[in-house]
Amino acid sequence: MAKKFKELLAKNELCRIFSVGRLIHPVLIDLFGLAGGFDGFWIDQEHVGLSWQEIQLAAVCARANDFDCFVRMAPTNYAQVTQNLEAGAGGVMAAQIRSAAQAEEFVTWAKFAPRGMRGMNTSGRDARYTHLSQADFAETANRDHLVLIQIETAQSVREVEQIAAIDGVDLLFVGPADLSQSLGLLGQTTHAKVWEAIDQVAAACRKHGKHWGVVPADTEFAERAYDKGCRLISLSTDLVSVRRGIEATKAANPKLFGLRS
Repeated sequence: MAKKFKELLAKNELCRIFSVGRLIHPVLIDLFGLAGGFDGFWIDQEHVGLSWQEIQLAAVCARANDFDCFVRMAPTNYAQVTQNLEAGAGGVMAAQIRSAAQAEEFVTWAKFAPRGMRGMNTSGRDARYTHLSQADFAETANRDHLVLIQIETAQSVREVEQIAAIDGVDLLFVGPADLSQSLGLLGQTTHAKVWEAIDQVAAACRKHGKHWGVVPADTEFAERAYDKGCRLISLSTDLVSVRRGIEATKAANPKLFGLRS
């Protein structure tokens, strides 16, 4: 049986993950599973606008491959948080967070009372389709679901101490692309000022006993983040993996692709 991200992080083990969004298909997720070494993936609902059924499909594929998974989403829709969890995702991540108050609101959407205000409904996958009582459901969901907050704005970096201190936030996830943009350094994801911001995130997480994750710019970036304590690293996406496969095919056949029709 797969280990949940929460279980791996509790042991300070590295979670090697990938993302899917534009190419959600059982075969693609199976290929990552067959490759070995990955612990799960995240589902990009923010940029793709995925439906409940597509989240459900990805979550089923995750369980079939002993993967954990979570959904990245815009923090704008209370109902969508619970829909993603009821579809079977192991957690939710709020994108484009700008303040501790906004992060706190997102946590309350993802948690049942007494911590939050999530609506009770036991017909979803996380309540085992009515097999759990309301009390057991609330207890297990509050305990087991992963709640992540993306740190990808200058404002969120300024309030990172307060965000890391929030009860119910499990992990801060750095998005270097948007963070560099917010810092006035569009495209310069390895700039010293970006790393200064990342160091602030790492320090806040250490202080409050939380973990942090990242989408690394390259291999050197990933290894540097790991050395700084990062334990959830997103190593590829569905499209990047396919593109790399196409490029590798062409590179392996230079003579044939060099011919003109």
